[in-house]
Amino acid sequence: MSASSSSVARLMSEIAGELLVGLTLEQRAVANLPFPSDDERRKWFYTPTDHGGLTLHSLSPAQHRLVMRLLDTGLSRAGYVTASTIMGLENVLDQLEGWGAMWNFPRGRDPLRYFLRIFGEPGSDQWGWRLGGHHVSVHFTIVNGEVRSTTPFFLGADPASSPLLGGQHLRPLGACEDLARELMSTLDGAQRDVAIVSPVPPTDLVGANRSDIVDGDGPLRLAKVWRNEFTGELHDLLEKVQDAEESKIGWTKEHHDALVFTTTPKGLPASSLTVSQQEILTALLHTYVGRIHDSLADAEWAKVRSSFDSLHFAWAGSTELGRPHYYRVQGHRLLAEYDNTTRDGTHVHTVWRDPVADFGADALGRHHRDAH
Repeated sequence: MSASSSSVARLMSEIAGELLVGLTLEQRAVANLPFPSDDERRKWFYTPTDHGGLTLHSLSPAQHRLVMRLLDTGLSRAGYVTASTIMGLENVLDQLEGWGAMWNFPRGRDPLRYFLRIFGEPGSDQWGWRLGGHHVSVHFTIVNGEVRSTTPFFLGADPASSPLLGGQHLRPLGACEDLARELMSTLDGAQRDVAIVSPVPPTDLVGANRSDIVDGDGPLRLAKVWRNEFTGELHDLLEKVQDAEESKIGWTKEHHDALVFTTTPKGLPASSLTVSQQEILTALLHTYVGRIHDSLADAEWAKVRSSFDSLHFAWAGSTELGRPHYYRVQGHRLLAEYDNTTRDGTHVHTVWRDPVADFGADALGRHHRDAH
């Protein structure tokens, strides 16, 4: 890691420390857990559920600003703007859904229901933090004064596209779709036959919010991507919603089996792409790796680049604009997933993961080996 990584870690420590100092004892008990607390630290969500920690509701304006400053330390300029826009999009979704109370909350869609949790003591040898809420889930692990993990990193958008004045549209994750479509449009018949692994997409990310992804994992039922499984009428409602979505797109066990996660990647290998196609794939992956601070992204991109030819690109669903679709790019140090299926293809989920080092697994393992 570079000196720049150390600088980012130091700034994170300063802001996180200032945040904790300003909390009451009751607030700190909620916001700050020991490191690693892996049962909690490795638990993550992207649904409008309790992500664990202190919500923005409970903070003063100055404390709220510190949370956003902490988020800014780990993100690129574009990444910060995108995440902030997605958080604000809750107001748009609230209007779209009729201003309802749902998910056992008085306001179903709430731009202040984002949860901060800090693990350990900022500035110590091992600590970390996360910020999560509906459609934003970011995780940073700091070991020996350097940022050692920035994944999982989830961003979503619902609606995926919203009208702006003058005929423009707000598409926070538009490039994640457009570049993938551009790549698909350049594939010849033989390449498309390999790249398209299923004519029907899943209704959500195949990896969902699992802490680890292993062979045979497939999409989870919607009711399970929450902190606690629902019971009673709300559980039945979620089941009906998912059944309706799956029926609408024609989802079957055959499609499920075609898309389950396998250690050996599915789809079209990057080594079989032309130079110009590889350039499009590179630009697409930068919409994932480029979410984090520039000084951190270079090191992450080096991991991807070292095994770029073995990356595989897999597509599911329609290639027609505005229709439900899914893709993933998988390699040794990268898993990027994108899904845009529900609401008739206007509800985007994206996640970037490092199968080797999510939550700092590799760095923490080395740290403990070196310490004993």
